[in-house]
Amino acid sequence: MAARDSITLENMAFYGFHGSDPSESKLGGRFYVDVVLSADLSSPGRSDRLADTVNYEEVYRIIRDHVEGKRFNLLEALAQRIADTLLADFAAVARVTVRVRKPGVPLRGILDHTQVEVVRERQGR
Repeated sequence: MAARDSITLENMAFYGFHGSDPSESKLGGRFYVDVVLSADLSSPGRSDRLADTVNYEEVYRIIRDHVEGKRFNLLEALAQRIADTLLADFAAVARVTVRVRKPGVPLRGILDHTQVEVVRERQGR
């Protein structure tokens, strides 16, 4: 199935302790996450039943638990873990895009934020 439908949760804000700099694990900081879940939404579109679609509240909880409840040195690892969990927990999702943004990166320079994007697909589809 080449899913053209998608569900997007955008600009979710969390406070976490991710980064390779020792100060980041002590002070923490803000993180913003976007996810795009590609799935066939024709069935929930017809039925209008929550049981037929991906529960957004559950998706949000999974992301919050990863960002606020775990510790990663790299944004890449955080994004990968979120993508893996969403694919494992929601059989209807064929593909997931996860973007993680981190403002206030401790480096010598001026920038708005750093961002990592991973795109993962369910195997065998």
